[in-house]
Amino acid sequence: MKLGIVGLPNVGKSTLFNSLTKAGAESANYPFCTIDPNIGVVAVPDERLDKLAALYDSAKITPAVIEFVDIAGLVKGASKGEGLGNQFLANIREVDAIVHVVRCFDDPNVVHVDGSVNPLRDIETINFELIFSDIEILERRYAKSVKLSRNDKTAAKECALIERLKEHLEDGKLAKSFELLDEDEEALFATYNLLTAKPVIFAANVKEDDLADDGASNEYVKAVRDFAAKNGSEAFVICAQIEQEIAELDDEEKKLFLEDLGLSESGLEKLIKASYSLLGLISYLTAGPTETRAWTIKKGTKAPQAAGKIHSDFERGFIKAEVVNYQNLLDCGSIAVAKEKGLVGIEGKDYVMKDGDVVLFRFNV
Repeated sequence: MKLGIVGLPNVGKSTLFNSLTKAGAESANYPFCTIDPNIGVVAVPDERLDKLAALYDSAKITPAVIEFVDIAGLVKGASKGEGLGNQFLANIREVDAIVHVVRCFDDPNVVHVDGSVNPLRDIETINFELIFSDIEILERRYAKSVKLSRNDKTAAKECALIERLKEHLEDGKLAKSFELLDEDEEALFATYNLLTAKPVIFAANVKEDDLADDGASNEYVKAVRDFAAKNGSEAFVICAQIEQEIAELDDEEKKLFLEDLGLSESGLEKLIKASYSLLGLISYLTAGPTETRAWTIKKGTKAPQAAGKIHSDFERGFIKAEVVNYQNLLDCGSIAVAKEKGLVGIEGKDYVMKDGDVVLFRFNV
């Protein structure tokens, strides 16, 4: 899974990126200190892996991972070359979802690029820049298609689609709310890779005092949550500064630190939950003496396609899958006992994978 982090300058975007990835992107109290796209890969915390690895005495644990791409703070006019954000928008066209960091705290010592804190205005600013960037992509595509449209029905259909879509965007609407008329349009639309068609997770960045009640008493957070709900997005509360402190701690210290703050999970864990929920993802597990590993798949994935995540040969030569629920396996203490109790299913090609399935694939190529 790949997530792109966007936001205005000085909203805590790079501080959050640093804490999530420990990649050390430069962070300072002035606009445009992030001048290169920063990329960091983060392991998805999953306590099931440690317990499974202990059960199988695995030599290695491989968690699922998320790749974060952090780009320079966007400002009004970024799509037209203002600031530094425009040149990096291309770097987030390939992401699965966008994490939009929104400032939800007052602090006279931290400069706001527009002079005051207003989350909805800030969201609108970023959305318009993404819209303008998408229009630019469509205009380039249109210029190519229009030349072919006289003698090519497919190109003519694409021109008509782009005209409607461009009009939709110029009205200030996001591509994700655009109505596609048929499968041909859906296929074309997918090739545009539009930023405003991507799922969005809003990270409401608050001060430490607002963490205990999860931002319930913060009016800025309420506005962000309401906006997210109306637009089919996810939203969660985070304190980038606290996340940075957590990033320096080991697992035991982290647990105690979170308890002292009255929190049950870190911002990274909240973000991962929101990402999996928004993108409809689950994890299945494989375990053995060599390795215990988590694999991320879409909800509704069938066994052969899940096997293909490991290797294409597994999907091509799929015979069956031996499947046991993670908790059942743990309760039994071994796969042998789980089999004796009839808890290990022998599943075929139509089996739909579930979160927490521990699987052994049988295949023949």
